[in-house]
Amino acid sequence: QVQLVESGGGLVQAGGSLRLSCAASTRTFSNYAVAWFRQAPGKEREFVAGRNWSGFSTRYADSVKERFTISRDNAKNTVALEMNSLKPEDTAVYYCAAELYSQRVGVSPREYHHWGQGTQVTVSS
Repeated sequence: QVQLVESGGGLVQAGGSLRLSCAASTRTFSNYAVAWFRQAPGKEREFVAGRNWSGFSTRYADSVKERFTISRDNAKNTVALEMNSLKPEDTAVYYCAAELYSQRVGVSPREYHHWGQGTQVTVSS
């Protein structure tokens, strides 16, 4: 069972930037598709960005395109989410997710078996 630990959340003003990081407990993290989801109070968990295990396919939610960037460092077993031009509507708990050998960039939480505990991102107006 791979464990995922997120870090980097916090409070930022609108227009600012944050970088989230997710560290995996497995040395074979390169074999996993990875994704970031977020969940705001009273709302369902939604897909933000993801990359398949081969790394050749990357996908973003329309709401974050050209503002957020997902990247991974397989040597360090980490995946990051660089968030720029943040908006108050980006406020949510952000979760890292992973799925072994997935060639798809799944956008449903049901497509991922491994989850981190989440990190809070709050964007003030």
